[in-house]
Amino acid sequence: MTPLRSMGIAALILTGFATVGTVLVAVTYTSTKDIIAEAQRAALEASLNQLVPADRYDNRVVEDQIEVVAPEWLGTDEPVAVYRARKNGQPVALFATPTAPDGYSGPIQLLVGVYADGALAGVRVLAHKETPGLGDGIDEKRSPWILAFAGKSLENPWPDAWKVKKDGGVFDQFTGATITPRAVVKATRKFLDYVRTHREQLFAVPPTAKGQLS
Repeated sequence: MTPLRSMGIAALILTGFATVGTVLVAVTYTSTKDIIAEAQRAALEASLNQLVPADRYDNRVVEDQIEVVAPEWLGTDEPVAVYRARKNGQPVALFATPTAPDGYSGPIQLLVGVYADGALAGVRVLAHKETPGLGDGIDEKRSPWILAFAGKSLENPWPDAWKVKKDGGVFDQFTGATITPRAVVKATRKFLDYVRTHREQLFAVPPTAKGQLS
C-alpha cells in the first residue's frame, strides 16, 4: 500500500470518528437540555422561595417574567429579568437581580424581592468579589447582616435614612469596610424607587406573556 493511500485511509478513519463524536454530542445535548433547564428553574425557584414562601403565590414565577433595561436604576446595561408572583391573578411580589456597581472590589449582584405593597421580602447576594473577612459580611453565609432588609420599605426607614450609619442612615456598616454595605444599601434603595415608579408596568403584563420594559 502506498504512503499516499495509507494517509487517505487514515484521514477517512479520523473523519469517521469525528462524525460519530459530533453525533453523540448532539444526541447527548438534545436529550439533556430539558433536564438541565428544569434543574435551573428549580434552583431559581428555591432561591425565590427563600424570600417569599411558596404558599404565598399560586403561579409559576419563573415563567411569569419580563426583561427590564434600566441602567440608572438597576446598575447594569444588560437586560435584567423580573419575575412576578401572583395569587388568584393578583400581584403578590416581584423579584429581580439588580447590581450594586460600586462595591469595593467590583460589582455585587443581588437578588431582591419586593411585595406588591412596596415592602422588601428580602435581599440576598448572588455574586461578589469583596474582601474575605471584611466586605464578605454581605453574604448570608458569613453574616446575618443582609437579613435586616426584610420588611424595609421607602417609608421604613424614610428615604433619607437609606444609608449606612456612618453616612447618617440606619443600616450597620462593617468595621473597616464601609464601601461594601454602602453599595448594597444604595442599590436596594434604587430598586425600591424603580418598583414604586414602575409598579403598574411591572405587574401589568399577563402571566403568559414576555416583554421588555425600559
